[in-house]
Amino acid sequence: MKYLILGAGPAGLTMAHMLKRKNKSFLVIEKEKEAGGLCRSRTVNGYPLDIGGGHFLDTRNQTVTDFLFEFLPKEEWNIFERDSRIFVNGQYVSHPLEANVWQFPKEIQEEYLESIKNAGCNKGEPMPQLFVDWIYWKLGEKIAKDYMIPYNRKIFAEDLNKLGTYWLEKLPNVSYEETLKSCKEKKAFGKQPGHATFYYPAKFGYGELWLRMAEEIKEYILYEKEVKMLDMTMKTITTADGEQYQGDIIINTIPWNSFRIDDLSAEVLQGAIDQLKHNSVEIRYFDDTRENKAQWIYYPQEELPYHRCLLRNNFVPGAGGYWTETRQERTKDFKEEGNYKYLNEYAYPLNTIGKEEAIEKILKYSAAKGIYGLGRWGEHRHYNSDVVVERALKMGKML
Repeated sequence: MKYLILGAGPAGLTMAHMLKRKNKSFLVIEKEKEAGGLCRSRTVNGYPLDIGGGHFLDTRNQTVTDFLFEFLPKEEWNIFERDSRIFVNGQYVSHPLEANVWQFPKEIQEEYLESIKNAGCNKGEPMPQLFVDWIYWKLGEKIAKDYMIPYNRKIFAEDLNKLGTYWLEKLPNVSYEETLKSCKEKKAFGKQPGHATFYYPAKFGYGELWLRMAEEIKEYILYEKEVKMLDMTMKTITTADGEQYQGDIIINTIPWNSFRIDDLSAEVLQGAIDQLKHNSVEIRYFDDTRENKAQWIYYPQEELPYHRCLLRNNFVPGAGGYWTETRQERTKDFKEEGNYKYLNEYAYPLNTIGKEEAIEKILKYSAAKGIYGLGRWGEHRHYNSDVVVERALKMGKML
């Protein structure tokens, strides 16, 4: 083939459609029985459940939404105002916490205000390099202890200082003045969080979008073909059943550490690939309904195994039940089995120290050989699906 695409998730499918529109020769290799990657859905108890966790389509990028509405038309979506909350200090508070301190009783508001006032970034102190120190410096001691430190430990790793700080620099400083103003006027100030408004299919799970994209190019996708080896010199991949496929150009959207490199390139890249870390997350569904208006809730409490809960009835009309997300290492502490569960081996790329240099080396070296990384796993960055599609559209225009 002219183009060989590894993976039929949002990145691979978008790239495939871009190539189809240019009348290019291409083939998509997919490990699973169906397309969608982390955005796949199942029908559980009569209604959709997203087995990769909570996935929604952000409304902000018109180019992306226009493209995706070609496959699942806009009239087949509902639009929602985001309502996400954090359970902290015994109550549910709107996300982000720093913008909604005003929702606490006055005495707790005063504790947060004092903590934010004394945060290192607000006192002109130099930025620390370790993750935990950086959180205290950026958000203040109380937000760090009540929410950010325990929550990040639950979702990413027990030893947070293995993570870098480069991925958090986009977070704005928590303004004491804005927080004080919000407490006085009893409303949030500051930047809106991601997915402030979002689309979700009216009658299906989020996975329906990607199934429809795949259906239109079904003759170009090979399912149940797990990539086991990549020869960068010959630009050939070998699958688990021993079959080989070759492309003039390879677009890799699957994890670099999920297959072996079997030529001289391995000597150059193996150390960098070994630095790419990820976590695995289990989705567990419960058919009883929690009484809360939020679509999803963050739980920093160490005694709870899960870190996030998705309330299906608040974005799937007519549905009940909810599902939780739990890092695999913490599932042993889960006492309730639930009605359904699914483990995502590759859930979140971890932003460990040295990761940026490692993935840059991999992408630069492989691109010189006509092999390009794309998307959450091909670029090893925590991209949402709308960002992945945007990046695939841009790459597709250049090829």
